[in-house]
Order: sequence, then structure tokens, then C-alpha cells
Amino acid sequence: MAAEARARRLALRPGLALPALAFLLMLGAIIAAEPRVASYFGLTVLLGFAMPAIFAALAQMAVIAAGDIDLGIGPFLSLVNCIAATWLTDRPAAGLAALAGLVALYAAMGALIHARALPAIVVTLGASFVWLGLAILVLPTPGGAAPAWLAAVAAWRPPLLPLPLLVGLLAGAAAEWLLMRGAYGVVLRGIGGNPRAVARGGWSLLRARMSLYAAAGLAGVLGGLALTGLDTSGDATVGGQYTLVSIAAVIVGGGEFTGGVVSPAGAVLGAFIMLLTGSLLSFLDVSTDWQLSAQGGILILVLAARALRRRGRA
Repeated sequence: MAAEARARRLALRPGLALPALAFLLMLGAIIAAEPRVASYFGLTVLLGFAMPAIFAALAQMAVIAAGDIDLGIGPFLSLVNCIAATWLTDRPAAGLAALAGLVALYAAMGALIHARALPAIVVTLGASFVWLGLAILVLPTPGGAAPAWLAAVAAWRPPLLPLPLLVGLLAGAAAEWLLMRGAYGVVLRGIGGNPRAVARGGWSLLRARMSLYAAAGLAGVLGGLALTGLDTSGDATVGGQYTLVSIAAVIVGGGEFTGGVVSPAGAVLGAFIMLLTGSLLSFLDVSTDWQLSAQGGILILVLAARALRRRGRA
């Protein structure tokens, strides 16, 4: 019975083969265009800015697991970036308290959505303006400086694996263990896939949604800190692009907009794929103006392919 249950759980997992293959193919194409990328230093430079995208994707994945969607994660990263480049540098205690408060605000947003049965897409869109406004209040013009310890972490060169790959491996593994292997992870995914069954089992849907949103807020804070360490300064608009990137990464990585169908490892691979898409276009001398269009096109193609696959099975 245990083996049968395990096989059933594995069958429900989004496949990782396609995103893994896409990642390897895109990386291979870039290496073919620029062989110097195939080195420790080359991969570090190529994948450096994948770290904020990884945490943004994991934040979005937590919200999508609840059957919701977050349109404010990009401005949220900008707010964290501004706090880290100012308060965290000049007043570390106040900066840490502000970041902890942001995680609590994300959990409160999940509670509000659940208690009032509000559409998450509307609430998070409204929150995006709040995050942006707060970011401008904290840092009206680009500037500030990353804390020395944060810049040192972002510049760290671990042995064997470049830092972006190591961060992706560790963050993906931690999210896999918590959401896909842990007992409470079944409950968290269940509130998006089958909330009635979760409620009948005696679990609190409110606490579960708050937990997922708190996890999203924590991942967003880590993403904003990573962005600050890489940029070494603050900007109230620097994170705007990560909203689309995070959604695309989750979907490309095997997730579904229907709640409960997510893959932490796939989301990490999706973040790398989104980054490599822009890099590949740059190596092919395609204008940067087309990079976001290409990322949106990938998302549309993936959704269209899944729709055709479902229609073929019907």
C-alpha cells in the first residue's frame, strides 16, 4: 500500500524532464555561441542574476499552490531592495524589523483574501502599488549602498559549484522538502487543489493560506536581499520585471494555475530558463526590447501546448 501511495504521488508531480532538457539545450546554445561561458567564472557571470529570479519564482509558486496569483512580487522585491540599501545599512535593527514586518504583511494579505473571499489577483495588484509607493518613500531616487556583509555574500565564490547554481540547488531542495515531502506540505497544496477535503480533515484553511503567503513573503525578502547584494544599491523600480518572470518560471517549470499543482525544483529550473532566454537573445544580437516579449511568448507556448495535450487526452 505504501509503495502504491508513493507511486500515486509521483504520478501527480509535474514532470521535470522538459524544463531540465530546455535548460540544458539553452545553456548548450549559449556555450556554442560563446565557449568562454563553459567555465566556473563564465557560469557565475551568466547566471548571477538568477538568484533574485529563483526566490521570486519560489514566492510565486507558494501563492499559486493556494490557487492564487501574485501580481505584486516584483514591486515587493523593489521595496526589500530599498530597505536593504538604506535602513539595513544605516540602522540594521530597524531594517531587520521592517523585513520581518513585510513577511507578516504578506501573511496578513493571505488572511484577508481568505476571510473575505477576495480575488487574489485584485488584492495583489493593489498591494503592488502599496509596495511601490513604500519603496519610493524609503528611497525616492536610486542610491544607497548594500550592507558590506550582503555584498560579500553575493560575491562569494564557493568551491565546485558557482554560487547561482548552489543557491538554486539548496533553495529548490528546501522547498521540495517542505512542500512536497513534508506532511504539512500535503495540506498546503491541498488548499488549492481540494480545500473541502483539507477542511474535512480538520485543518484550518486560513492558517494554511497564511502559511503559504508568509512563505512567499520570506522568499520575496530573500530575493530582494539577493538583488541588493548583486546591485550593491537600491532602486524603487528595479524589481518590476520579476513579476512576469516569476509567473513564467512556475508555469514553464511544470506548475499549473490550478492550485496544488506546483514543482519547487521546476520553478527553480524555470527561473534559470527565463534568465537564459534573455542571455541567448543577447548573444544572438537581438535587441533587449524583445527579451520580455520572448519570455511572454514562451509562457503562451507552454500553456498552449498543455491545452493541446489535455484536448488530445480527452
